[in-house]
Amino acid sequence: MAKGRTVVGGRKAVFMNLMKLVLLTAVLILYMIPFFLILINSFKRKITIIKNPLMLVDPKGFSFDNYSSAFREMNYVRAFGNSLIITFVSVAFIVLFASMAAYFFARTKTFAAKFSFSLIVAAMVIPFQTIMIPLISIYGNMFGMLNMRSTLIFMNIGFGMGLAIFIYYGFIRSGVPISLEEAAIIDGCTPYQLFFKIVFPLLKPTTATLIVLDVLWLWNDYLLPSLILGKKKLYTLPLSTYTFYGTYSSDLGKIMAGLVLTILPVIVIYLILQKQIISGVVAGAVKA
Repeated sequence: MAKGRTVVGGRKAVFMNLMKLVLLTAVLILYMIPFFLILINSFKRKITIIKNPLMLVDPKGFSFDNYSSAFREMNYVRAFGNSLIITFVSVAFIVLFASMAAYFFARTKTFAAKFSFSLIVAAMVIPFQTIMIPLISIYGNMFGMLNMRSTLIFMNIGFGMGLAIFIYYGFIRSGVPISLEEAAIIDGCTPYQLFFKIVFPLLKPTTATLIVLDVLWLWNDYLLPSLILGKKKLYTLPLSTYTFYGTYSSDLGKIMAGLVLTILPVIVIYLILQKQIISGVVAGAVKA
């Protein structure tokens, strides 16, 4: 009887694993369809995209004309440099400031610290669209800070701090033992040494997760850069891609090629660093 139950239980486990695999495969296919359509249409002529966007290959064959035109008209190198600078600097400051602030909130028991942390978390629920017009009016009309990369970086840091502090706070409370900090203080560590040499290295899993989230957000962000950066020489890759949209018509082939050129750097970086990223995310999940 026990053997029969074991066999039935084993079959049930195999069936459940198979169902999970089928479900995950279906979700993956649905998720990849838009990217696949963008990729195949980037090699087609505009007329072919309009007539049959699902056709795998243009009747006249593959063409890289869309890519060469998009690369040139987007001023890809300059736009790539703008995106790289804005994303790298913003993420670096978000990680630095948020980790320090979260550590302070996690280890400080005063009412002011708890209230400030609650206020930061509560601010996360405010939609950006409700404050974007007043924000741009203040920075543009009162301070004249539009068309500056530094302004966009400053705003990115502000909007990214809430989630970053929240994530770091939870990990510090559950994954960083106070006894380790007490031992370091006894050994003569200053507050800065304690944080940067003891605490911050322990935050590596959370930092890896946060970097992935923020890089994807900032690299693909369109709305905020479109409000801040009005000069073409400051355009990021998403803004440069949008220039192919016209009032009465759009060059779909160039748009598709521009989208591929925009997401390609992130994919390449992920493929290069996937081992470190996955290990960091998994370590954070295990510790949490």
